[in-house]
Amino acid sequence: MAKVIKLKTHDGQDVSFVDEVKGQGGMKDVYFSPNKDYVVAFFRDRQDVGARERLIMIAETYRDRIYNQEGGAYWKDLFCWPTAVVEHQGRLGVVAPFYSQNFFFSVGSRNGDSLGIKGKEKEGKWFASANLRSTRIDPKELGDWSTHIKICLMIARSVRRLHAAGLAHSDLSYKNVLVDPSRGAACLIDLDGLVVPGKIPPQVAGTPDFIDPLVMMTQKLPLSDPKRVLPSNKTDQHALAVLIYMYLLYRHPLRGPKVHDEDSQRDEELSMGERALWIEHPSDVSNKIRPKDLRPSVIPWADPAKMSYKVTGPLLAPLFERAFATGLHSPSHRPSANEWEDALVKTVDLLQPCSNSSCGQKWYVFDNTTSPACPFCGTPYHGALPVMNFYSSHKVGSYRDDKHRLMVYSNQSLFPWHMFKNVSPNEKLPESMRKRLGYFVLHNGKWWMKNETMPALWDAANKAQIPVGGQIELTDGLQLLNKEPDGRLIVVQMARS
Repeated sequence: MAKVIKLKTHDGQDVSFVDEVKGQGGMKDVYFSPNKDYVVAFFRDRQDVGARERLIMIAETYRDRIYNQEGGAYWKDLFCWPTAVVEHQGRLGVVAPFYSQNFFFSVGSRNGDSLGIKGKEKEGKWFASANLRSTRIDPKELGDWSTHIKICLMIARSVRRLHAAGLAHSDLSYKNVLVDPSRGAACLIDLDGLVVPGKIPPQVAGTPDFIDPLVMMTQKLPLSDPKRVLPSNKTDQHALAVLIYMYLLYRHPLRGPKVHDEDSQRDEELSMGERALWIEHPSDVSNKIRPKDLRPSVIPWADPAKMSYKVTGPLLAPLFERAFATGLHSPSHRPSANEWEDALVKTVDLLQPCSNSSCGQKWYVFDNTTSPACPFCGTPYHGALPVMNFYSSHKVGSYRDDKHRLMVYSNQSLFPWHMFKNVSPNEKLPESMRKRLGYFVLHNGKWWMKNETMPALWDAANKAQIPVGGQIELTDGLQLLNKEPDGRLIVVQMARS
């Protein structure tokens, strides 16, 4: 039986670990605590003084800034943040929480877990590949398109928080993000590699598929060369866009058929670096996917002609264009994590359930047409479809379009962030503002909105109050006004098939 090693952390905490390697990453050996409630990970190579100082700042200074501020408890499930720094037998290490159980496969792969991955970490690559999804992973593990949207939202929100703290992840990829598609959950890991301002940045370029093209182009230059591009929030922005694209479309945005050099290594450097080109570039089609090269198991996802990035909706599609057309080689044009978060929050409100019970994705984004249909299985929507358009007042008697809509379906809910212009559903939202205010039902062919807790909700055109506990039929052009301070105006639009 392996012995238990007891240590004091840099800040005086007592920790212990079982002296048996339970996992290995690219740079560290991982050991479990006796109760498996945390891990101790030691770097295999000797770390210098700068690395030690950087780790202490991550585990102490920045951890305190993230967790001991308003909304700090929210990040417990989204970050696997180092809690302390340790040293043992000349090796530097970090203490970190054990991953939540839902980030381990409960069923695993198809055919009775033929790959033997049950109980292993849900590394994101399993869910970002059309081939692995359709031929390897058990369908019970896959979730649906709405949970993938939520995964992307959790990742974008986490990256936004890091950047707001002045940090960068440096190696954002599906290896360093655990996901749970069955719940729409995500957790950023390996945070001991964070780029800390003023300290020596990690000497890692990143993970293949997610490396910034500018980093790829300059990675052979000396670290001291001012032309060398090092990990930063801009490189994170590229990796974040790739992650979101892959989790929603199950293909890589840059891996197309174009060959730049007969030498495979040089071709990789060019295709992911200097000559990187989006497979869906609107004007340069030289890297466009050739359907004849695709296996049946990856159709339609691997073929943009059949499953365009535009299925992600009117808010996400323009961000992909900025990330991969204008911003691929020009970092200043890349969408920020905050922009992705805002677009994803609003895209959640644009989701519509597919009426086909056999549809694998189950949800799709309303495409603003009068005849909406699921792009994944082709099933059209039948009947009247209410759309709630939100407006905010910026001066008395004047309302401005918030570019925010809510699709209605049976038992869809209204929340404070729908009814008030100054409320956002993020980590700072108090519990009192997370409760449902109203909901929608379809009854006898008519759509109704039930007012559960809104004391100042009015039918604006008819100047009639809708009391708490009351309801109103949704008709085209109906205007609902929340007369509370900072309340919104809602204009109902009825789409019909």
